Amino acid sequence: MEGVLWYVLASSRGGPTRVRILRALDERPRNANQLANDLDLDYTTVRHHLDVLMKNNIMKRSGEEYAAVYLFTDQTEANWETVEEIFEAVDPENDE
Repeated sequence: MEGVLWYVLASSRGGPTRVRILRALDERPRNANQLANDLDLDYTTVRHHLDVLMKNNIMKRSGEEYAAVYLFTDQTEANWETVEEIFEAVDPENDE
């Protein structure tokens, strides 16, 4: 899981945006629309990144698709020390 976290959050082009999403979800669970508003991102951009996070078993969806709240998977929580290390290494201000 560590390698997946590093790749998805730090080594890929969308990593800084995904880090911003994870930081926001660490504060409190939210749905895609709330994330888009709170992070000042386009809704479709947020959904794309959430899909990538779910595909890589970093996030899971709780509830129906449009009203779903996004939560960390058990694997992500078990590797939270790595996530925090990535948070320190990635500067979201440099996102494309």
